[in-house]
This record gives sequence, C-alpha cells and structure tokens, in this order.
Amino acid sequence: MSTEDASKRRTAPLQTRSNFGTNEIKDIQGALNALLADMFALYMKTKNYHWHMSGRHFRDYHLLLDEQASQIFATTDPLAERVRKLGGITLHSIGEVSRLQRIEDNDAQFVTPEDMLAELREDNLTLAASMREAHSLCDELGDVATVSILEPYIDEAERRVWFLFEAGQTR
Repeated sequence: MSTEDASKRRTAPLQTRSNFGTNEIKDIQGALNALLADMFALYMKTKNYHWHMSGRHFRDYHLLLDEQASQIFATTDPLAERVRKLGGITLHSIGEVSRLQRIEDNDAQFVTPEDMLAELREDNLTLAASMREAHSLCDELGDVATVSILEPYIDEAERRVWFLFEAGQTR
C-alpha cells in the first residue's frame, strides 16, 4: 500500500455496509440521534437533581435518582452503536446534544424535591413518547433490530414515570 493510499483511507468517511438505503439510514439516524440527545439531557438533569436533593426524603430520592440516571445512561451506548451499525453517524459533542435535545434543561439554583420528581416524571413521559415514535418509524422501515432495542427502553421509561409518580404522592 502506498503512502497516498494509506492517507486516503485515514480521511475516508466511515462507511459501514447496511441493507438499508441512504434515506432510510438518515431517517433512523435522525430519530435515534434525537433520542440520544434527549437521553443525555435527561441523564444530566436526573444527576443534577440527585446531587441537589434535600429534605426529609433525601436518602430515598437521592438513591432513586441515582438508579434512574444509571439506567438512562446505559441506553446511550446501544443506541449510538445501532446508528453506527446501520452506517450512520451519531453524536459528536455536547453542542450537538444541545441542538438536538427536546428535553428542557433546568438551571435553577434551587428546585423543591416535589418539583424535581414532577419534572422528571414529565420528562420521562416525553421520552417514552419519543421512543414510541422512533419505534414506529423503525417498524415501518423494517428495522426490527432497532425496534427490539427500543421496546425494553420504553418499558424502563414508563417504570421511571411510575416510580416518580408514586414517590411524589403526599397521601
């Protein structure tokens, strides 16, 4: 191999072979990258609330949010790798996450524990709905592998909603 050939290979775009067409890959890539951005945003918000939890239920809420943050973070690698397996390109930076995320940040200096739980509950509901939309798209395109990946993540998000709802009850 010549130096010129080696140089071209170093600068060639990543081109994983796939059975999907270019437009299908772009559609799936777009849906999954938006989900990834939301997951990173929700992970950070959940950790933020975990770190800044206070009050009489501190220990329970602190542990709950740590567990939920770990679960959310665990979804990111399989989804990003799925994009790559299809021949797509995934997220590169925090800036890209910021541009794509649909889960809103909360930079308030203080949020009550009740408001933390309520906000995370709604964010997880939003995430579950977004995952169902991506699931429908992938199902329509015949991407059964991505559909299979998303199904337990939808269930996990709905479980987080349930736990956050029940933890926030004052009865």
